[in-house]
Amino acid sequence: QVQLVESGGGSAQAGGSLRLSCAASGRTFNSHAMGWFRQVPGKNREFLASINWSANRRYYADSVKGRFTISRDNAKNTVYLEMSSLKPEDTAVYYCAASLGTTLASIDYWGQGTQVTVSS
Repeated sequence: QVQLVESGGGSAQAGGSLRLSCAASGRTFNSHAMGWFRQVPGKNREFLASINWSANRRYYADSVKGRFTISRDNAKNTVYLEMSSLKPEDTAVYYCAASLGTTLASIDYWGQGTQVTVSS
């Protein structure tokens, strides 16, 4: 069993930056893919970024490429999402996710979500 706890959400102006953190606790394993999604009320949850255990493989949605950076610190069991050049359309609830496999094709664990609000 794995628990994911997110932090770092809040408000920012367009063009600003925020850093989200996701701390994982419970069972640890090597082939553990993690990533970030976001969701706006009434819309489907949107994939943003993923990272493998060794952090040598990263994937980003087109909407955030060049603006968001995913990273992880396995010693701290924490994954991060550095967000820059924020846009109002980035406003959403951001969720950390983890898979028992090597990809996020199937999500096994979700964080509770943290609100990000970007103002014009």
